[in-house]
Amino acid sequence: MSYIVGLTGGIGSGKSEVARAFAALGVEIADADVAAHAITARGAPGHAAVVTAFGADIVGPDGELDRAALRRRVFDDPAARAALEGILHPFIAERMRADLAAFAGPYGLAVVPLLLERGNVRRLAQRVLVVDCPEDEQVRRVMARSGLTAAEVRAIMATQLPRRERLAQADDIIDNSAHPEEIGPQVARLHQRYLDLARALRP
Repeated sequence: MSYIVGLTGGIGSGKSEVARAFAALGVEIADADVAAHAITARGAPGHAAVVTAFGADIVGPDGELDRAALRRRVFDDPAARAALEGILHPFIAERMRADLAAFAGPYGLAVVPLLLERGNVRRLAQRVLVVDCPEDEQVRRVMARSGLTAAEVRAIMATQLPRRERLAQADDIIDNSAHPEEIGPQVARLHQRYLDLARALRP
């Protein structure tokens, strides 16, 4: 199995941009958000399980989950959120394990927003890479792309590890507080480091 780097960061930190920069170098990516969409698509087992638990009113006219309605349902209800996570996380973890096992390169990335909060995929990663930016910048970016209010963004952030704790658990950090073009050189340096680490572990 390839050497696995777990990539995480708070909402709005720039995880997707960093993952794309690694992918441009030929690095294989397993993304928990992509897995979550796949296992909850119409006809997938996660879709049926969510509808059974939350009712047909969270299904849109096309038969797919109305993700906005589902988010509203669980946002202010910790019990509902825990129930949803209990349904989805085993499916997502299974999909992620399969994706990681299929990696053929020396190393690959597991992109998991709640890597440090949940831990079920964290155990599969040999190293943790955190994408970081100031919290005010997180809020600004998420508001700009999603239309959420600052209070709504901060409520989401409150469900994630505080920035200080996340950074304390990082093996590596990418600073994404400024301009997007500054991501590339940091990714290039880490790419070489991960290649060296992966090769050192090969028999």
